[in-house]
Amino acid sequence: MTTPQSVEKAVEGAPVGSAPEHVDVEHARRRHRPGHWVLGAVIFGAAAWIAHFAITNENLEWPVVGQYLFSAQVLQGLLTTLVVSVVTQLIGMAIGTVMALLRLSAFAPARWTATAYVTLFRSVPVLLQLVFWFNLAYLVPTMGIGIPLGPTFFSASTNDVITPPAAAVLGLSLAHGAYMTEIVRGSLTSVGVGQRDAARALGYTPAQTFLRVVLPQAVRVSIPPTGSQFIIAIHGSSLVSVIAVSDLLFSVQNIYERTYQIVPLLLVAVIWYLVVVLVLTFFQQRLERRFSRGHLRDAVARTKSRRPEAALR
Repeated sequence: MTTPQSVEKAVEGAPVGSAPEHVDVEHARRRHRPGHWVLGAVIFGAAAWIAHFAITNENLEWPVVGQYLFSAQVLQGLLTTLVVSVVTQLIGMAIGTVMALLRLSAFAPARWTATAYVTLFRSVPVLLQLVFWFNLAYLVPTMGIGIPLGPTFFSASTNDVITPPAAAVLGLSLAHGAYMTEIVRGSLTSVGVGQRDAARALGYTPAQTFLRVVLPQAVRVSIPPTGSQFIIAIHGSSLVSVIAVSDLLFSVQNIYERTYQIVPLLLVAVIWYLVVVLVLTFFQQRLERRFSRGHLRDAVARTKSRRPEAALR
């Protein structure tokens, strides 16, 4: 039986320049990395300088920040931001899932339609899309439900249908749906063909293969980019202030236009955006760990099997 001591002797007696098959890591020590100490000192110094600047700079007016942080107008704007972001993300995920399946379809017109949608809505800036939908009444004065080129059963003014909140949700949903299309498509294609072949060999139908084999693995892969896209949706919701939607940014703008305390009110918005993103990141990490449990166990098992101690047995 090969022991660590015999391996050490074999390594010591090996010719110069030859690579030993096994290396004993029992007495391995952490390497000294002076660069890490220097980088850590730089980061610590920068953090200390930022903290000193934030505490000692009177122009930040922290008492004003505390005064308006929990004001009713700011909290109402925060609620509007959260509602718009959640609705936008849910609709965008639904659109993205449908369009991703169309892009992966064997039916060429379906692929062309999905590709045209993704290309169009990823090419046009989101702010421009919001302004366009807000002014849709210029092109379509009335909207109705009926048979194309036939009778109309119901009609209404476009201005009454496409209100500022509706224009915000419509524009942001279509824009984020284009990005979610690529996220879902990439997640589905990340599952190897061998997984599908194995499922067919076990007698699974195409629907069972998708629901039991492909979808769970695709969900695990899609969680990080979907969480990032949700954060982008939260940030993008600040654009709806240009079409008079009372979101968080619009609310603080209304306040500092009366009080002229611009920087403290912007800090109020920054703090709330930071809190929302931190909470979302926390739940995203918990969700990632939940869906990666089996994958992480397999990765740990593979890592242990490659350790030098395992090779000495």
